[in-house]
Amino acid sequence: MSTKKELIFIGTLIIIWYSSNIGVLLLNKLLLSNYGFGFPIFLTMCHMSACALLSYISIVVLKVVPLQRVKSRSQFLKIATLSIVFCGSVVGGNVSLRYLPVSFNQAVGATTPFFTALFAYLITFKREAWVTYACLVPVVGGVIIASGGEPSFHLFGFIMCISATAARAFKSVLQGILLSNEGEKLNSMNLMLYMAPIAVVALIPAVLIMEPTVLEVFVSLGNQHKFMLITLILNSLMAYGANLSNFLVTKYTSALTLQVLGNAKGAVAVVISILIFQNPVTVIGIGGYTMTVLGVVAYGETKRRLK
Repeated sequence: MSTKKELIFIGTLIIIWYSSNIGVLLLNKLLLSNYGFGFPIFLTMCHMSACALLSYISIVVLKVVPLQRVKSRSQFLKIATLSIVFCGSVVGGNVSLRYLPVSFNQAVGATTPFFTALFAYLITFKREAWVTYACLVPVVGGVIIASGGEPSFHLFGFIMCISATAARAFKSVLQGILLSNEGEKLNSMNLMLYMAPIAVVALIPAVLIMEPTVLEVFVSLGNQHKFMLITLILNSLMAYGANLSNFLVTKYTSALTLQVLGNAKGAVAVVISILIFQNPVTVIGIGGYTMTVLGVVAYGETKRRLK
């Protein structure tokens, strides 16, 4: 592949990655809040169902990446554990979007490095240099400031968003521990192939018990909003697209590039959500979110240099 074609290819991947990630966020907000479809567990189940089906097509049928098989019962139990934790993080994130604007949701989500460092220390006793931990102070401080300046602040939504962020960080640390054996490591696409069906099986009883009226409400809202079904399908497809494009961007760029792009993606999502949903923002809120993002950038750069 020539340099020019390679740049175009990577640029296209990044655009797809941004579009799918931000698209999922915005459509989640549209469905859960604007459409009044208050069923975050069912929505998560739709996402996981799409990921299960499309992962199978991508890996087994289209052979985008080689199939990695589960080699033991122990490995399967580890994947199941990761699936439940991941599932909890997605449900928590979706619940929070019922109550919080996307901009504030992204500000809280930017604290993932703080929770990752915390769990890494508590579980594996892995310590970073003091200057690395110092960079996490503005990460947390920025969210505290943003919370005080958020006009649409909702305590329950905030708790669910923090819980989802913590669960996402816990999953990444847990994945490093559980699948540390070279024979058990799976790339993200194969991991999703096995995690998604487990998540669907776990979510079905949760939907039946906690959201028993979901189909009735869906039909009712479908009559009011003619694009309801299309929005739900597109949202589910984008959920898989976000995972696939994340894998491809990681494969064709570097971890540092991915981190930088990820920080920028959060800022882009905030701006787009404010323009679309017109949610009120304050100078204090913007200042707090900016502080958090700068803290995350400093944390990543410090870790890179100390390596």
